[in-house]
Amino acid sequence: MGFDFDYMLSLMPILFNYLGTTMGMALWGLVFALIIALVLALLRIYRMPVLDQLSQLYISFFRGTPLLVQLFLLYYGLPQVMPVFVGLDAFTAAIIGLSLHFAAYMAESIRAAIIGIDRSQREASLSIGMTELQAMRRIILPQATRVALPSLMNYFIDMIKSTSLAFTLGVAEIMATAQMEASSSFKFFEAFLAVALIYWGIVLVLTRVQNWAEAKLNRAYTR
Repeated sequence: MGFDFDYMLSLMPILFNYLGTTMGMALWGLVFALIIALVLALLRIYRMPVLDQLSQLYISFFRGTPLLVQLFLLYYGLPQVMPVFVGLDAFTAAIIGLSLHFAAYMAESIRAAIIGIDRSQREASLSIGMTELQAMRRIILPQATRVALPSLMNYFIDMIKSTSLAFTLGVAEIMATAQMEASSSFKFFEAFLAVALIYWGIVLVLTRVQNWAEAKLNRAYTR
């Protein structure tokens, strides 16, 4: 039995049919993760009593435990203690799990980026009549975005690759499809190599997008 190149090529269109599911999980996960991460970062920066400690506990837990364990806890374990989650479908559970997990990492990147902005800019904004919220939204966050973009994009790339774990919950995405096809044909190497090439292609495209975005944001800071 040798490598069946034709079989791998014939498998590609089948896998591409499920690319939307994979990217859908990643994009929705990114949106929710950024929202959660920004809230966590601001709680850490302003050191709000109780909320700051809770945010630290959240970050510690989700950074200190494997994503797969978190997905299992969310999808299989949580309905046992909270019946309201009994009807939670696998696709939604995967999005929630990805969001909660990567928000913990993104929060620290956003916090570091905000802290890295010179305090004089915040003070100057307040001195001309801006509120704390206006200064954060108009002055601090736009600059922090440029600083945090590389690490946030890297986390997004990791999130896309981590969607492959959703097949353990029963989500019919690229990895699950390859697993089923390989089980029926016994051509596991070809099937999983096809998956690897698709993920690699996605990462290459996103890397180009990241380089373009960084160059555009840094244009005002270069001479």
